[in-house]
Amino acid sequence: MTHFNFKKQQAFYRGKVRDVYSIGNDILVMIASNRLSAFDVILPHPIPYKGQVLNEIAAYMLQKCKTICPNWLLETPAPNAAIGKKCEPFKIEMVIRGNITGHAWRIYQDGKRVLCGIILPEGMKENDFFKEPIITPSTKATEGHDEDISKEEIIEQGLATTKEWDVLERYSHALFEKGKELAAERGLILADTKYEFGKINGEIYLMDEIHTPDSSRYFYADGFEERLLNNEKQKQLSKEFVREWLIENNFMGKPGQVIPEMNVEKIQSISKRYIELYENITGKQFVPAIVDDNILYETISATLQKYMV
Repeated sequence: MTHFNFKKQQAFYRGKVRDVYSIGNDILVMIASNRLSAFDVILPHPIPYKGQVLNEIAAYMLQKCKTICPNWLLETPAPNAAIGKKCEPFKIEMVIRGNITGHAWRIYQDGKRVLCGIILPEGMKENDFFKEPIITPSTKATEGHDEDISKEEIIEQGLATTKEWDVLERYSHALFEKGKELAAERGLILADTKYEFGKINGEIYLMDEIHTPDSSRYFYADGFEERLLNNEKQKQLSKEFVREWLIENNFMGKPGQVIPEMNVEKIQSISKRYIELYENITGKQFVPAIVDDNILYETISATLQKYMV
């Protein structure tokens, strides 16, 4: 992806998936790439239309959830680009889980019964619902792996005050309830997700993407209970199928492990899965956009004029 240089640009950061431009003192431009990451490693092959899917789902969900808490988004001038308010980020991710799956299930399978300071009940099966959703935060690493962390450790390390934690916890539960409601309307179960927050003048804002296949795991509601009773894999819409394929090919991002080769067929199947989630969660047909870099630059630059002081 092209590295742009916008007027009044102060800084540039290339994340695992997004390119982030700081404009002036209070504006961010985020361009969602087609890069695919798993186990905190960027895989070698981009996935067609993935950036557009992530950007458009995030914008859709931020709009749907805007009454719950303030969020960073101002507008989306292009299919894969967003402009919003710059926040001072909390260096944690608020991971919230309605079902025991993914990382939580792998921990549970290893015999551990404490996750991020939360005691997990005995006798759970993969994909079971928790009695109530649980929050299992992680550190937000700029490089390498994110790490599980407890509420107590967050406060002790000064990553958030007790008062700030209470707000982060309240917002996360409310957003998750809204996300589950929106998913249920589309015949889906929002199993788990993560939220990122920051501050502007002391006020807490929701940042980045929400309820996308990169940040969330969805199950199809139809047949869920039957599959659960029969100990069958759930039909899901998330990035977990990529992780499962990597695990099957002996890769979990650990030192010395080699990323398996991803052929054209695998790349196209992943792209189709992302588009499938877009259409299922929004109820709209996905319209692929080929974004020319020159047009993207001009469009973003013109939009930024509205926010220049």
